[in-house]
Amino acid sequence: MADLRLEDLSASNIAAANALSLKPGQEQYVTPVSYSAAAVVVNPATSWQRVVVDGDDVVAFIQADFDPQAPSEEFRSILWRINVDADDQGRGVGRFAVEALADEARKRGLDALYVIWEPGEDGPEAFFLRTGFEPIGETEFGDTIGKLAL
Repeated sequence: MADLRLEDLSASNIAAANALSLKPGQEQYVTPVSYSAAAVVVNPATSWQRVVVDGDDVVAFIQADFDPQAPSEEFRSILWRINVDADDQGRGVGRFAVEALADEARKRGLDALYVIWEPGEDGPEAFFLRTGFEPIGETEFGDTIGKLAL
């Protein structure tokens, strides 16, 4: 894991990002990376998309949004998506990605990072709690809103 680094999502690594695998049961919580990339068309100026590379291999994808004009506080600094390859889960890759995102938020002068997750047995809740997010509420659809104080 000593070789982990972030790279911008680009034409040279998006195929590898799209090929990230999931553990059984996780597919209901994560859409393909290509959906995230396409969603950025809405406002590419505020989107932050990176892949985590270990040596020469893409092992994770993370997408966030930094929009100081967002009407709700949680949408001004939000983690939208994190995908860690099934074979690389549990070895600190996701934590590395969240810490890098938190560093980026701090550089932008922010004091909190938010995430929204769908509750469920194979869902991401345990990961988000381990990385320091605290539940602060729910969306109108019953998803959990988490906050990471920076």
